[in-house]
Amino acid sequence: MKEFIHIRTSGRDVLPPEEKENLLLTRLAEIPSLIAALSGGADSAYLAWAAHEALGARALSVTALSPSYSAHDRAVVEEFVGKLGVRHEFIETHEMENPAYRANAADRCYFCKDELFSALDELAHSRGFAAVAYGVNADDTLDFRPGHRAATEHQVLAPLLDAGLRKSEIRHLSRRAGLPTWDRPASACLASRLPYGTEVTPERLGLVERGETALRALGFRQFRVRLHDKLARVEIAPDEMPRALAPEMAAAIADGLKAAGFAYVALDLEGYRQGSLNETLSSSGKRSATAGRGT
Repeated sequence: MKEFIHIRTSGRDVLPPEEKENLLLTRLAEIPSLIAALSGGADSAYLAWAAHEALGARALSVTALSPSYSAHDRAVVEEFVGKLGVRHEFIETHEMENPAYRANAADRCYFCKDELFSALDELAHSRGFAAVAYGVNADDTLDFRPGHRAATEHQVLAPLLDAGLRKSEIRHLSRRAGLPTWDRPASACLASRLPYGTEVTPERLGLVERGETALRALGFRQFRVRLHDKLARVEIAPDEMPRALAPEMAAAIADGLKAAGFAYVALDLEGYRQGSLNETLSSSGKRSATAGRGT
């Protein structure tokens, strides 16, 4: 069933979201059986739902646990699969054992996804599943995502991309389907909070997770705690920024992050934006990380 990964999407951008969903479900139903990678974000959750709708017990959603995966994300997944009755399992991945991953160069995501898809390939082979899929969408092709190269190498299916679905459409369709993840803020692994070149360690990941837990306890929804040695650079969504800048709240943020283990706390006045650490990469660096394993 590997041929599905290269379905042409030309002309599908003009289709209404509901027609794209029908196309998605039709194509999924043609696959004998499928493992869907489920991180708990809006895209992977929608894919898990669609696979469950199209294939029933012939679909298995799988979530990989590692030090870079937060306890909050795990709780989101547990709630999601419990509410919808999606067939699901947790597995462990070991990207932290790979020095190339820990080195945290621009192609870090490649090594993470290579480990993930290797584990899912092994699971599919041992259980007799026909294919593995992940939740990349049409908008992701416009961003810097070296992990996509690993998906190509492992011939992982991209059903949402093949159907031409964009992020806004996935949120719309998720809401229509009653999925609790329809408006979930963008999420990424904890390692994405470390600047390139800063070694990925369990201790640093734990520090970031404690910091973000503190912000979540203060009621913020969309944010990142970027680690810069002993300093936490806090990015908060623009619509939440006025609340963060109020003197009492600013003091609470500082207290919470210092209690988590940071020595200094700074609020980034540009606010939250996806991939802000990619701003330090040159165009040639991005090309190298996307096209090859790098040096």
